[in-house]
Amino acid sequence: MKALAFFALLLLSPMVLSAADAPPLRVVMFSGSKEYNSNESLDGFKKLLEEKHHCQCVVNVVEEKGTKLNGIEGLETADVAIFFTRRVNLSEDQLAKVKAFIAAGKGVVGVRTASHGFQTWLEFDPQVLGGSYNNHYMKDLPAEVTIEEKAKDHPILAGVKPFSTISKLYKNPKLAEDVTLLLRSKTESYAEPAAWAREARAGVRGRVFYTSLGGPNDFETPQFRQMLTNAVLWSGAK
Repeated sequence: MKALAFFALLLLSPMVLSAADAPPLRVVMFSGSKEYNSNESLDGFKKLLEEKHHCQCVVNVVEEKGTKLNGIEGLETADVAIFFTRRVNLSEDQLAKVKAFIAAGKGVVGVRTASHGFQTWLEFDPQVLGGSYNNHYMKDLPAEVTIEEKAKDHPILAGVKPFSTISKLYKNPKLAEDVTLLLRSKTESYAEPAAWAREARAGVRGRVFYTSLGGPNDFETPQFRQMLTNAVLWSGAK
């Protein structure tokens, strides 16, 4: 009996070890949105991903409206890139590295100002993220963030319930036809899409997620952090 139990353990052990020893999801973050305290928010999010979700993360601090993505070489080995930059004037050679990462089918997660994160590639918003950023409302009014009924079973919304935000809502009057709308934000006066996902399509092989939320208060909200965590894991899935 002991021998049988021993051989049974040997048969099971490789499966257990392979799961435990699976390489971590490699996540590279670019933080360059001073207005929204992106450095502090992404530092906290990095700790969450590393401590609870078997991720290996690097946060690269980028100058808002600067001229380069510090740590851009991290794209060569990353599975997922999180962009939270604002109006960075990238050179053609740096843009080429970002475009190569996307063309390789790697995961892309855009947070708030990522819709206008690259001043020298404004097409990143409609072509990659699938949005149509057109400024924002001028007041920080409380808004209710609700789940789109048709998308309630999407993996990014697992464990996510409606929540509230006080960040100015971004205007996105027309989303790409192939995105899946996940969340809407609504005040007493207006409503806007707040988060969506995009699967592989012509010219872009990887998964893409974007949320127009991302203020400091959003990162303090468990529901938002859950959604963003799900988005990273979903976009980086093999």
